[in-house]
Amino acid sequence: RHVADFQLSIASVIENSSSNCLAQDLHLQAQQLVERLKCDSVVSEISAGPGTVNFTINRELLAKTVLQQVWKDGSEYGVKSELFSTVPRQKAVIEFSSPNIAKKFHIGHLRSTIVGNFIANLKVALGHEVVRINYLGDWGMQFGLLGVGFQSFGNKEKLKSSPLQHLFEVYVEINKAAEDENTKKLAKDFFRKLEEHDEQTLSIWKEFRDLSIEEYIRIYKRLGVHFDEYSGESFYQEKAQEVLKMLEDKGLLQKTIKGTGIVDLSEKKDLSAVSTVMRSDGTSLYITRQFLIISFRDLAAAIDRMNKHSWDTMIYVTDKSQSNHFQHLFQILKLMGYDWAERCQHVSFGLVQGMKTRRGEVIFLEDVLNEARSRMLQNMTSTKTTKKVQDPVETAEKVGLAALIIQDFRGLLSSDYQFSWDRALQSRGDTGVFLQYTHARLHSLEQMHGNAELTDVNVACLQEPDAISVLQHLLRYDEVLYRSSQDLQPKHIVSYLLTLSHLAAVAHKTLPVKGSAPDVAQARLCLFQAARSVLANGMKLLGITPVTQM
Repeated sequence: RHVADFQLSIASVIENSSSNCLAQDLHLQAQQLVERLKCDSVVSEISAGPGTVNFTINRELLAKTVLQQVWKDGSEYGVKSELFSTVPRQKAVIEFSSPNIAKKFHIGHLRSTIVGNFIANLKVALGHEVVRINYLGDWGMQFGLLGVGFQSFGNKEKLKSSPLQHLFEVYVEINKAAEDENTKKLAKDFFRKLEEHDEQTLSIWKEFRDLSIEEYIRIYKRLGVHFDEYSGESFYQEKAQEVLKMLEDKGLLQKTIKGTGIVDLSEKKDLSAVSTVMRSDGTSLYITRQFLIISFRDLAAAIDRMNKHSWDTMIYVTDKSQSNHFQHLFQILKLMGYDWAERCQHVSFGLVQGMKTRRGEVIFLEDVLNEARSRMLQNMTSTKTTKKVQDPVETAEKVGLAALIIQDFRGLLSSDYQFSWDRALQSRGDTGVFLQYTHARLHSLEQMHGNAELTDVNVACLQEPDAISVLQHLLRYDEVLYRSSQDLQPKHIVSYLLTLSHLAAVAHKTLPVKGSAPDVAQARLCLFQAARSVLANGMKLLGITPVTQM
């Protein structure tokens, strides 16, 4: 029996339906209601179930409406739905990725990068204006250490050829001597010179920063990610001082006995909830977001972005250990009189556990991308069915990245998860590899049989249950986009695409194009084209580049 398209529960429409309403009464009432309802050009069948009334849509109308909509809207299918007609177009600033220069670009940054990219892609698709900001950790005492370390262990050639790796090595070396009094003094001097804009010191720092960004851009390109602005803590030197003055002028900054600067966040103003903003020696705290220390730079950055971009919403994408930090940041902004702080949002995510490469612990994100690519390449070459792919390395790269993204996006962002290479790279099951495989198969179907022109298609040929299942699912795409746009969780789209791929795989088996009568073949081709189109749209939102061969 086919599944009805819509179902009405009788209990939900009966006025005094108490829970002791007998099942047979409900069934009887359902039957009585069915007898009074009439089918029309839209509804082709009405039947009674146990306490429900089931409606089946005219199959031809369903096929025609869905296929026409997908064909007409193309990459905007689902986005043009009336669900979004009342949603105002807005400007969003999204801060994501934000690695610390000279620290390893680790797997936590991968999550921030792909989650932020997804949110930006979704907002752009829905017609919002988006500014993507990378707020680098490019200032603070660690640069004093790094400067001193580079004078002892640095190598200009290595710095140019692989800056992130080399600066990380230098940082590890100098850290071994970080407790040594002389090293401490030298590091302090170096950073003081930086703060005083000493030309030679600044040029060393600038070289570290510029070369690091160049390498970041190269890695981001592999991830298919770009930024509109590379900002950083270094931008907010002077502005941080202005914020300090504002806090003092508004009487918000209080000193403890030890001389530490705090802001009282408690409702009763009894210091039951405070946020530390200044060290006792008067220096603005270098931002250590983990410890509820709000730096003036963070406050200055938020205010500056409002002045510069006048956004409607600002989203920070970081791991959940920083939740309190952002709560305090938003509270202090509100106390300073900035009501727009209520339109700031922190999207937090859990931790990834157990991500190692074959060589052991992961150091750099690049290692993870290389590992995904090489494992995928190995899987592709060992599979008998792999046809000659034009660019196997490029394909393995895209499929490997899809595997990483889908494994990451399958659950709630806030939950931690255990990473597994074997699970991520399975070709069957709920993986990114399966999505890519389905897309490539549907694409090769079009290559083989050409594109079906919708105008010449007889949709009455699509009556089989497997064809109907695909059509019903395509019809629901806008609801899924709407859910993700409300809670910014990619998992709704992920599970939708996985189901679409499973349904398309079944239909591909049971509804052959080859060897069918011409009008049946054309109608089926049209159905598979629509499925591929929606699959590709969804994958691109998630930050995946669909492959056409595999």
